[in-house]
Amino acid sequence: SHLLRRFSCFAAQRTHFASFFMSEQIAKQPKMSDTTDTTTNTIGTHNGMFHCDEAFACYLLKKLPQYQDADIIRTRDADLLGKCNIVVDVGGVFDPTKLRFDHHQREFSHTMNSLDETKKWTTKLSSGGLVYFHFGREIIKAVCGSDDATTEILFDQMYENFVEEIDGVDNGVSQYEGQPLYRVGSTIGSRIHRLNPTWIEEVTDNDRDAKFREAMALVGKEFEEVLMFYHTSWLPARDHVIKAVKTRKEIDESGEIMLMDCPCPWKAHLFTIEKELSTEEEEINIKYALFTDTRGAWRVMAVPIAPSSFTSRRSLPKEWCGFRDEELSKLSGIDGCIFVHASGFIGGNNTYEGALKMAQQSLKM
Repeated sequence: SHLLRRFSCFAAQRTHFASFFMSEQIAKQPKMSDTTDTTTNTIGTHNGMFHCDEAFACYLLKKLPQYQDADIIRTRDADLLGKCNIVVDVGGVFDPTKLRFDHHQREFSHTMNSLDETKKWTTKLSSGGLVYFHFGREIIKAVCGSDDATTEILFDQMYENFVEEIDGVDNGVSQYEGQPLYRVGSTIGSRIHRLNPTWIEEVTDNDRDAKFREAMALVGKEFEEVLMFYHTSWLPARDHVIKAVKTRKEIDESGEIMLMDCPCPWKAHLFTIEKELSTEEEEINIKYALFTDTRGAWRVMAVPIAPSSFTSRRSLPKEWCGFRDEELSKLSGIDGCIFVHASGFIGGNNTYEGALKMAQQSLKM
């Protein structure tokens, strides 16, 4: 397929791309306002404590040819900011025609959806999201060598799975209602925050600026790693998932079990593909996926209710959970069983036939 041919090409150049991401600058001129003064060559943002959103915005801008050598001016002085070529996260103005990208104004409420009604996301944008919205496609296209359609897919994936988190955290948008059961302290925003000098350190403005450059490098490296994953691993997997969904009734007449021909990231595509291939006569709702692990044994995994959810549409039978090997085979009546996880989201068998029987029997229990 077209995607697989693209994957073979890019996988062979993985090392080249990884080096390109961190050292090369984009060779294609992005769409810019006629008001751009390329002789000024400065990016303005605020001084003091820094956050992930402006570090990300500055990283993105430095990937563009007209800003690759730009000085970053960290200040709140209106006169100094007024002389900057482009300003992010400070100044109280959002006006892309004047290259001003602040989001702190009382009246500011823009989201991806408000700037482009074809996009579904309604999280309020930060300076990082604003710069990504206006320049992200050009960066992705130049780095990945992708066509317009592929670029748009990657643009959406990177927003939903990387940039929106930065927007939500910076604007104080809760990820969910209620109190979390535990705290996640390793997010990109948390790591950026910890780069700020502590209250007991005696630091100069130069010290803070050096830490800000570290923050830019950190968020930039992570952005590139995620983009590489979606481009060279996630995107080519789509064809394999389409094949598995279309042939599901050849595996089991229920149409609720699919066979993956390779251990690719199928969950990220399944929900979209189910919607695309469902009809008024039949809504596709797969319960189990079969695939091999790295040792050649077979796995039966319960499909979650959402890509990142720990709740399954239909878990493996609770009577099997936590049992292994011969004890599990005797309990289930299926030869070759290896295990069923205590939570019932995955199990294993030595053979394809055994894994299929585990899935088929689970549908009936």
